[in-house]
Amino acid sequence: MTADSGAASGGAGGGPVRHIPVLLSEVLEHLQPQPGEIVLDGTFGAGGYSLAVLECGADVVALDRDPAAINAGQVLVNAHGGRLRLVQARFSELADHAPEGGLDAIMLDIGVSSMQIDEAERGFSFQKDGPLDMRMSGSGPNAADVINIMKAADLTRIFGFLGEEKKAGRIARAIEKRRLVEPFSRTRDLANFIETVNPRRMRDKIHPATRVFQALRIFVNEELHELAAALFAAERVLKPGGRLVVVSFHSLEDRIVKRFFRSRFGRNGGGSRHLPISQSDPATFEPIGKTMVAASQEEMRINPRARSAKLRSGRRLDAEPLAADIAIFGLPQLPAIANMGG
Repeated sequence: MTADSGAASGGAGGGPVRHIPVLLSEVLEHLQPQPGEIVLDGTFGAGGYSLAVLECGADVVALDRDPAAINAGQVLVNAHGGRLRLVQARFSELADHAPEGGLDAIMLDIGVSSMQIDEAERGFSFQKDGPLDMRMSGSGPNAADVINIMKAADLTRIFGFLGEEKKAGRIARAIEKRRLVEPFSRTRDLANFIETVNPRRMRDKIHPATRVFQALRIFVNEELHELAAALFAAERVLKPGGRLVVVSFHSLEDRIVKRFFRSRFGRNGGGSRHLPISQSDPATFEPIGKTMVAASQEEMRINPRARSAKLRSGRRLDAEPLAADIAIFGLPQLPAIANMGG
């Protein structure tokens, strides 16, 4: 999520909760920004976290891959006299935008922002009809390309892993047949079609298309690999004593963050039998407070988008960075979005 966001399925779009940064007080408690420090906000969004860090006296380098967020953020840049540097970039590229001496803290708020969800023309949600797009950066193959070009077997893996959709195969095969007659181009068309293939039952809490839309968004934007790359980059550019704070909103993201920190805390930091740590690997991070922090009942009442948020954090130690081995995350081999036309 970006700085003012929540789960795509959570809360009403817009409204009074739209610009409330999730877990803000907890983020600042773990981030510990101080005057004179340089903090990187890897997911600028509407600038909620960046503004709070600036108000603590630290300078901010903020990244966002969405050109709309960069344009809207210029007001905040102008208001802070050079203390905020705003860059259009993926957060996996954060090492390219860190100062030579390193960073004092890094904040990542993972996923899609409420602003993107609320804009029908971005195609992230089927609540409003729009083009089947979902690209955060506005470039490269979009969700329509994925739906209309990829084989049913690949769509099944995408829906099944990235969306945790139990009927992934049935939906993928039906899509493959339907697109021969008429390609998919609109969000409502795809959502309505999925509902005919997998009808909504009385006990279902979410629309039958919700998990497929989640999977498409994650795949189109390569969100899980982006997160993995950003965590490795953060390990390289944080100063000793530097803080890394990550807020995630669903199990796939949280699993990656959890496994990264477990692999970096060493044997005294809660190692896992699924992530064997070599005796020769020193810890590169230490925990900051509780292993995982969730939103309070009061915050969830005020801001429904916070209900699935989880915060994990670590403080950088003196040890050299460990190998950037993506195998620790257990990610599946999926077709590469970069190999598609569009």
